[in-house]
Amino acid sequence: MDDIEAFWQRAQQHADLASVPSYMGVNQLAVLRPPAWAFGATPEQADELLELVLAGTKTATASALWDYEAEGEDLPTEGTLGIVTDGEGRPRALVVTSRVRTVPFDEVDAEHATAEGEGDRSLEFWRRVHEDFFTQHASHDRGFATDMPVVLEELRVLYSE
Repeated sequence: MDDIEAFWQRAQQHADLASVPSYMGVNQLAVLRPPAWAFGATPEQADELLELVLAGTKTATASALWDYEAEGEDLPTEGTLGIVTDGEGRPRALVVTSRVRTVPFDEVDAEHATAEGEGDRSLEFWRRVHEDFFTQHASHDRGFATDMPVVLEELRVLYSE
């Protein structure tokens, strides 16, 4: 059994998956292993952002909608589970998406910037860091634009190690 599968087995035992909304009758979330992923684009970013999540400081994240489209990936929805890994790919936290909204980059608000928990938690810091990130690590070829659509997620940790 690989590390992620073993983590998932432990998380299922300890996380309150019954509290995660299910619209299918049987809670499929308790059966199907969620995808594993890391924050950021480098092992260092993954570790830094994961530590903020584990400390309870980071309760939100943001992604470029255009990256989802370029990668053919489904957008997260309320109730989406994810296994967050560290920079070496080790599973560390099971999270659930509690809210999703898509807004233009220049309409991201200070409340969301604070919830992301990075730097001084200001909107100015958030805009500077995310403009750099969306420019340097894009999966799409559209470049950066102040009105580009950004997917904002609020997350809740269900289990961590």
